[in-house]
Parts: sequence; C-alpha cells; structure tokens
Amino acid sequence: MAVLSKYVDLIAEKYEQTGLSKQAFSYAVVGTALFALTVKVTVPLIKSAQSSGSKRTQGQGALTPTVIDGSDDDLKLAEAEKLLVEQQLKKKSAQMLEPGLNKEFLKQLGMLVKIMIPQKLCYETGLLTVHTLCLISRTFLSIYVAALEGAIVKFIVRKDVKQFALVLLKWFGIAIPATFVNSMIRFLESKLALAFRTRLVRHSYRLYFKNQNYYRVSNLDGRIENADHRLTEDISVFASSVAHLYSSLTKPCFDLMLIGLALMRSSRKMKANILSGPALSVSVIALTAHILRIVSPKFGQLVSEEANRYGYLRHIHSRIITNAEEIAFYGGHKVELQQLRQAYNRLVNQMNNIFSQKLWFIMLEQFFMKYVWSGTGMVMVSLPILTGATGSSRPSAAESSDSNVSERTQYLTTARNLLISAADAIERLMSSYKEIVALAGYTYRVAGMLDVFEETAQGIYSKATVAESNEVNAIIEFRDGKPIAKGRIIYTEDDNNMSISLRSVPVVTPNCDIVVPSLTLCIEPGVHLLITGPNGCGKSSLFRILSGLWPIYAGELHIPRPVENKPCMFYIPQRPYMSIGSLCDQIIYPDTREDMKRKGITENQLRDILRMVSLEHIAQRDSFDVVRDWKDILSGGEKQRMAVARLFYHKPRYALLDECTSAVSIDVESSIYEIAKSMGITLLTITHRPTLWKFHTHILEFDGQGSWKFRKMDSNEQQKDQFIH
Repeated sequence: MAVLSKYVDLIAEKYEQTGLSKQAFSYAVVGTALFALTVKVTVPLIKSAQSSGSKRTQGQGALTPTVIDGSDDDLKLAEAEKLLVEQQLKKKSAQMLEPGLNKEFLKQLGMLVKIMIPQKLCYETGLLTVHTLCLISRTFLSIYVAALEGAIVKFIVRKDVKQFALVLLKWFGIAIPATFVNSMIRFLESKLALAFRTRLVRHSYRLYFKNQNYYRVSNLDGRIENADHRLTEDISVFASSVAHLYSSLTKPCFDLMLIGLALMRSSRKMKANILSGPALSVSVIALTAHILRIVSPKFGQLVSEEANRYGYLRHIHSRIITNAEEIAFYGGHKVELQQLRQAYNRLVNQMNNIFSQKLWFIMLEQFFMKYVWSGTGMVMVSLPILTGATGSSRPSAAESSDSNVSERTQYLTTARNLLISAADAIERLMSSYKEIVALAGYTYRVAGMLDVFEETAQGIYSKATVAESNEVNAIIEFRDGKPIAKGRIIYTEDDNNMSISLRSVPVVTPNCDIVVPSLTLCIEPGVHLLITGPNGCGKSSLFRILSGLWPIYAGELHIPRPVENKPCMFYIPQRPYMSIGSLCDQIIYPDTREDMKRKGITENQLRDILRMVSLEHIAQRDSFDVVRDWKDILSGGEKQRMAVARLFYHKPRYALLDECTSAVSIDVESSIYEIAKSMGITLLTITHRPTLWKFHTHILEFDGQGSWKFRKMDSNEQQKDQFIH
C-alpha cells in the first residue's frame, strides 16, 4: 500500500504541473472507484432480474440459478441438477413445514426441551443453575475490573504511588477468579451440550429400535433418507447449538442490564442526565439494525442453492462409486470427469457469488458496529463530562482542579471499558439471530426425525406410492394421503395349533403396488412348502409379510406366538448378514453369550453345528473367541452355510429360506436340507434349483399377474421350464 500511495502521489504531482490540483485529482480517483463499484453491483442485479422475468414468462421454476453461464454442457448439467432437486422435493411430505422462526419451531423446540430436561430437579437443571450463576458472576467481575482500571488511571493522574500499587494488586488478585469463571463457563457449556445430547440419543435409540423401526424407517417410509446422519451429527450439532445459544443470549442480556445500571450510576456521580446517553444508544442501535435488515442479501436462498449444488456434486461422486465397474468396462472416465468438473465449477461459482455478497454486507456491518457505534459511545461518554456539574469544592483551586481531572479520567476509563463490553454484548445478540435461524434448521431435522419414529412405530408410513390417494381402491384405504393398514396379526396360544394361516391377505409393496390382491393358505407343521414364480411376483414379499416386516393392509395373519428358547420363524436371505464379533457370535446371532449359557449350549455343540454345514475347518483355524472381519474373510458359500448354522442353533418351527444355498454345492445343500427336516423344522423355500424339489411336500406357484396356486406336489414332480433361470 505504501508503494501504491507513493505512485499515486507521483501521478498527482505530474497532473498538478499541468494545472490540475491534488484535490481535484483525488475527487476524480474516488469518483471513478465509486462508479466502478456501482457498475459491479448493479449489472449482475439487472441481468438476474431480466433472466428471472424471462423465466417467469416461460413458466419455469426457480430450482436452479436464474443465470447459467457457459456452454450447452452447463445447461444440461443444470437441468440434471434441477431433476435431482425435484426428486428430493417430491420425497418430502407435503404437510411438513419448512424450517423457520415460527410457531412450529417453538412447538418443536419445546418438545425437545422436555426430552433434554425431563423434570424440574435433575442433572441438567443443576448444570443450568451453576452455568447461569457463572454467567452472572462473569458480568459482575467485568464491571468490577472496569472500575479497577478506572481507579488505576485515576491514581496515575494523581501520582499517588501507594494507592496505585494497592489497586494494581487488587487487579491482579481478581484475575484468578475471573479466569476461573471464564474457563468454568466453557466447561459447563460443554457438559451441558453433552448432557442434552445424551438425553436425546437415548430417547432416539429407544424409538429407533422400537417395533423394528430401523427397518421401517429406511424401507417402508420415505421421509428420512439418512437416519444415521440425523442420529449422530444432527443431534450433536443441535445439542451444542442449544447450549451455546443459552450462553450467547443469557450473558449479553445480563451484561446490558448490569452495565447499563453501572453507567447510570457513574453518570449520577458526575451529576449529569442519566437518560440522554441510553436513549441515544438505543436509537442508533435500532436504526443501524433496521438498515442492516433491509440491505441484507438473501443468504438463506444463496446457501440453499449452494447446498443443492454441493448435493449434486456428491450425487455424481456416489454414482461413480456405485457404478465403477460398468464405467470402467465402457471406458467412460472422460465423460464422468467432465461432469464432475462442471458440477464442481458450478459450486465454485455459487460460492464466489456468496463471498461477493458477504464482502459488501460485512463491510457495511463492520462500519456500523465498529465506527458508528464507537462514535455513539464516545458521545455517550462525553455527555456527563460536558454537561455535568463540577465536583465538590476544595479549599485550594489547584487541588480542586487536579481532583476534578482525576475523577473525570476515572469516569472516562471506566465508562469506556463498560461500553466496549456493552458493544460486544449487542454484537453477540445481533449475531445470535443467525444462530437461532440455524437452530431452527437443526430443530426441524431432529424433531422431524422423532415424529417419523413415533409414526412408523404405530404403523403410519408416508412414501411415494404407485396408487394415488384419491383413487377408489377396494384393497388399500388412504387417510390424509397415507395408506392405512387394516389387516391384523393374530398370535395363537394353542400348543395343538402351530400352523401359519393367511386369510385374504394381499401382498402389497411399501409403495402400495399390489402384487397379489388376495392370498389364502394354511401351512401346517411338516408341510414343506416350495414357492416358485417369475421375478417380482411376490415370493420374497410373502416372507416379509410372514415376518411382520411389511404391514398387512387387509385380512388376517395367524401365527404361533414365539416361546422362550424357540423362535417361531427364522429367515435366511441370499446374502447373509455377518455381525461384528467372534466366530461364536456369528453362529449364535442374534443371541448373546449370556443367552447361549442360559440355553446350556457348549462349544462342543457349536463344533457339531459347524460340522453339519461343513465349516469345521474354520473352528480348527480360529478359536470361537477370535474377532475378525467375517464379512470379508468368509466366501459367499461359507457365509450362506454360516447362516444355516444359525438355523441349526436356534431350531425354529419354520425356516424361511430365500435362495439361501445358491452358492453352496449340491451335495452339501442336500445334506443341509435333510438335517433341517430331521430337526423338525418346517421349510418354506424359494429356490430355482430342481434338486431341492424332493425335500418339499407342497408348492405355491405365482404367475406374476396376481394369481396363485397352492397344491400338493407329486412324489416325482420336476420343476417347470418357466421357473428355471
């Protein structure tokens, strides 16, 4: 800057030799800079207004930026981004309000506060009480320190060494409790945030695992796409935001109230008007706040658009990861790289736009807060000195003059420090509005998550459906745009009746696609059922209904009530789940070691089970207590046989086998089915292998058009060609 100013001075001197004064040259430079700034600000606004006007005439939405710079590729990318945003908006419930400072926000915040502070006398209220006392103590300490600093300056002016040293010792002495209180405030804020988070996490986990909500939320309901993020990050940020906002609002209010009283008391000591200064400050602060609110850019819309572009960039990344093999086979890395670069450039353009908007707004904000408010503060401080009466009379005129000077110096120093603290408090209050807006967003997400958990636990789901809610449908009934499950699950207590019975139960997918209008059949123990049919005919959907994962929209499902140590049904999918833990944990899942000991099962019995499924070599290689990443260690066939080992461990009445041995050799597969039948387990099997037909007594055939046939199999019956894939 020094070099630039010298260069400008040289140019001005040259123009001054030609007859142009430095003052006129300065006016010209400043005018040119203001004109350039005006052009820079107004031209983009005019272009944006023209573009938005043309888009309104075409009837298009404003999901993407109104101005799209670049080639046709950028235009295509913007359209793709618009489609993604539209899909996200369609997935949102129409009845859910957008986050904002409204009655819904206060209602949701009140609900969450009741969870975080369940009663009047609890651990959290104790933390809040101590935290509040520390905040009040910090304010009193600030006022006392400001008074001490004023006294120090007073005695310096008076050249009173003894009093100066005494007050300085007091100033050093008060530093110890002041620093402790500052550290305690931060400590209690962190403890408070952790306590709030713990309450919310425990409540959320309880709801998340209630009535298999972890499955229902992700598969039957479409309102929450990332429950894991909400359960971890959103709850953590919300709890920290609430704890920090309490400090950000409480302490500035205490500061303003107590500092205002202290300033009034100082003005009274100076025998000046105690209302003129506060009235001036309130008027200036209100005026500047109103101006800032009017000229403030719409940062909410700008940040929302940035989030959309950032989400689209992540969407492209996740799509590349998901389809990496196909892209590699096609050699499409150039196309994908181009799309990534274009999406990133659009994000950079939006961020630069936000930075440019913030530049001028922050400049104006800092001008008001640092200079206008400081000037107002100087006027407030000077009013009692300029308008106040003279202090007490003294015998000597010199002594009286020195005393008045020292008193005024003390008042000026104390008032200046108090005003600095008050300005900081006002600035924190004004900036806390942004924190409240952010808190509204976190509250919306956390409270919305808990509402969805409550509804899904009661069987109320909201998802994009194939059948419209206004359609007259004899099978599915809609209420408020949501399908109502009118079917019933009846548990039988009779030991002589252990059959599974479906009475006019429709097979309906979570998006209300009716696969089978009505299904009626009875499966007795010992009736080994083979389920066949083309893809998408409802084979696996039937298993989900029998397991209680999918709602029943009509009819009745009668199943035996599970008893201790013997489950009614055990489902084995084609891709088994390997849990975190040891080899023993894989076999007994979902039991724990305590459950295993209670059942009286030993490791020798577990070895026998592994021998039944030809996995005894794993027990020989690793002990039952070794923890490994079994998902990666075991092959596909070994994982399927491990899932069958779980079946032999639990010995349920019915086994729901969904292509569970597709990666197992035929000889081992036949041995597994023989052992299962010998254990008294009734088999319900979905398979495409003709070699498994001989292990079943009945067949359920779906035609893929909604019709079905349940009959007894012939002893030598073979699978039909249309079911071989």
